[in-house]
Amino acid sequence: MSSVRPGGVKIFVISGVGTTLEYYDFLIYGTAASLVFNKLFFPVSDPLIGTLLAFAAFGTGFLARPIGGVLAGHWGDRLGRKRMLMLTLVVMGTSTVLIGVLPGYATIGVWAPILLVLLRLVQGFASGGEWGGAALYGVESAPPGKRALYGSFTGAGISIGGLLAVLVFAAISALFPDSMQTWGWRVPFLLSAVLVVVGLAARRGAGDTPEFERTERPPRIPLVTVFTEHLRALSLTFGLSMGYNAIAYLGFSFFLTYALAVGHTQAQSLAAQAIFLTGTTVFSFVSGALADRFGRRPVVCIGAVLTGIYLFAFFWMVHQGNDFLFYLAFALASPLTASMKGTTPAMIAEQFPAQVRYSGASLGYQLGAALGGGLAPTLATLVFVSSGKASWSVPLLGAGVALLVLVCAALLPETAPRRIGERAQPIPEVAK
Repeated sequence: MSSVRPGGVKIFVISGVGTTLEYYDFLIYGTAASLVFNKLFFPVSDPLIGTLLAFAAFGTGFLARPIGGVLAGHWGDRLGRKRMLMLTLVVMGTSTVLIGVLPGYATIGVWAPILLVLLRLVQGFASGGEWGGAALYGVESAPPGKRALYGSFTGAGISIGGLLAVLVFAAISALFPDSMQTWGWRVPFLLSAVLVVVGLAARRGAGDTPEFERTERPPRIPLVTVFTEHLRALSLTFGLSMGYNAIAYLGFSFFLTYALAVGHTQAQSLAAQAIFLTGTTVFSFVSGALADRFGRRPVVCIGAVLTGIYLFAFFWMVHQGNDFLFYLAFALASPLTASMKGTTPAMIAEQFPAQVRYSGASLGYQLGAALGGGLAPTLATLVFVSSGKASWSVPLLGAGVALLVLVCAALLPETAPRRIGERAQPIPEVAK
């Protein structure tokens, strides 16, 4: 089957734009939930209860991610990576834009929060199928010896999406400070249409991955094969994903909550987040290149160990009230987070043969993301409060999560010197 082979830059856009949109949505929703949604969609007498309901609505998206991963994985293994990537991008972008035009409780009553929750479920469903397809497209389209680098495009897209969200909300807050509660919050959601157009333009003109095109016919139900023949790989990739996502979502949410709690301003917190996200974008590429040179396991394991240790220093630096230490803490955290973010797409994808790779990689990652990402911020807050707001409490939790990453990565086979999806036959030019 002939197709247009995209170059490295286009593969970056194809692989990264969906996760860019996903995490752009994550941060703009989180910001809007704390500033606007508690009043606009959940107008209860206690504003804090409204905020909790707004975040609960956001959390429903995590419930749908494994379902989206299973369905997209099934058809992605049978029909191709590209078709699913086109579908997930359209569905995710459309639901995000619809949130931007959704009337509030004062206009349509109880239908406002109901529709918000439904749209969050649709977003979660689409994002559940997006990550696996995007990661596979990069890994399976990579030149010899660059699978982890091309897989890191997906990780970098996560950081770019977060950075765009921070910049857009900061710009709107600065230019239209009095309009955020009325129409200003809608602008970031409507701007997501730009990412959809860019992604569709790139994906529409590209063919499927060479790996998929030369793959034999997949089993009728790929997921059954994953459970019967690749259960160990599924279990370990699930643990790896749960640990990594717990650390990542602590950085996206609780880190900023803690910064505000110890006296840093919202502007300082946004600036620190921008520093962190810029660093993780750059270092995601670096970690992918290092994983191609030295192997997946060393990069992830070293990153997990250093992260578990550094979290104690991070919270101490943030707690000091010194601006330089505050920004430095976020800057130093970026390469450690990126060591896992940039390497895990290739590490997870390479554990499964091509016929069931979309199903196995999607389910393993999305189950971990749902549990690790969905529970980590809440669990961190509970631990922090229960310990009397002790500065060591959340780092201790983070160290335990980093240990989970270390164990799962150490138990997974090293796949860098092998043909993707195979258990033997090292390729000399990749191993060098």
